[in-house]
Amino acid sequence: MSIPGNRRLTQQDIAKLAGLSQATVSLVLNDVEGVNTRIPRETRARIQKLIQETGYVADPIARSMAKGLNRILGVFTYEPAFPSAHADFFTPFLFGIEREAQARNYDLLLLTGTGAAAQRKIFAEGNRLRLADGCLVLGKVFDHAELERLVASDYPFVAIGRREDAGGPVPYVGSDYVAATGALVGKARALGHRRVAYLGATGPAEGTADRWKGFTGALDSELQLALHHAVGDAASAELLEAVLASGATVVFCEELADAVRLEGAARERGLSFPADLSVVALGSHIRAEWSRTRFASFVIAREEMGSRATAMLVQRLEVAAPVQQILLPCEPIDGDTLGLPARRVTA
Repeated sequence: MSIPGNRRLTQQDIAKLAGLSQATVSLVLNDVEGVNTRIPRETRARIQKLIQETGYVADPIARSMAKGLNRILGVFTYEPAFPSAHADFFTPFLFGIEREAQARNYDLLLLTGTGAAAQRKIFAEGNRLRLADGCLVLGKVFDHAELERLVASDYPFVAIGRREDAGGPVPYVGSDYVAATGALVGKARALGHRRVAYLGATGPAEGTADRWKGFTGALDSELQLALHHAVGDAASAELLEAVLASGATVVFCEELADAVRLEGAARERGLSFPADLSVVALGSHIRAEWSRTRFASFVIAREEMGSRATAMLVQRLEVAAPVQQILLPCEPIDGDTLGLPARRVTA
């Protein structure tokens, strides 16, 4: 059979050239799970050789229909992903998601949900979740009722960040904040610190709760909690005053922004880190221009989390992989703000 001139080659053309049925060619092209092992190796090689010689390219729409997939992954965020206030939190995740989706030949669809921007919902009137084959879900705090509904449904999804069970195990890729925070507390103890302050909440977000768990779990009779301040709307000077009054020689800040604010207030008082006070930030931040100080901290592998979560979602789509829960380690940052305890810290 002669190869058509300007007409697009079809599976039927390849089948005729190979002397095989179109069904056999389709099974080989679509790499149907468990079937190709029953097709002789020589037959598969003949089809692949013809594809290379003729330059045949499968119709992506037809191929996705054969597998029951649109090859579209949804990305839903409970908070806006692009305003500058959140950009440093979400951007690395999105980099990882995009890179992995492209490598696996999937497109991305950003889902913003419905309702007020501050109260985004996955399930609401006009829901468009099913436009995507599956969905990656991001956010500092998830709607637990929606998470339960996702777990109970047959819709494939993966959460970015550790999530508590919601009527069943939640598939996720997160960071091991418990171990990373505990390691920094242990380092402070080894340097001789005995009174420590903590600035930040204790929940309800899992990332917040995990930091608090790692912190309190590492305390003992030698290293005791002198102050816990939830921060809230407290002024920078107020935070510093509370820390100094407590007698703490090292302070752990859940948010880097609070460590930066504390630094500014200390500078106004003529104090410096770590000569007068040691400070630890529980998580790295890509917005380095906020401060020239390199805080003792740990690296959150946000880009890798996005990439690994995307790979996990594709596995759930293509081979019905079981629920997995992965915690990635956080690499410590020595920084310049954790040192020997000051002999005396006064207000």
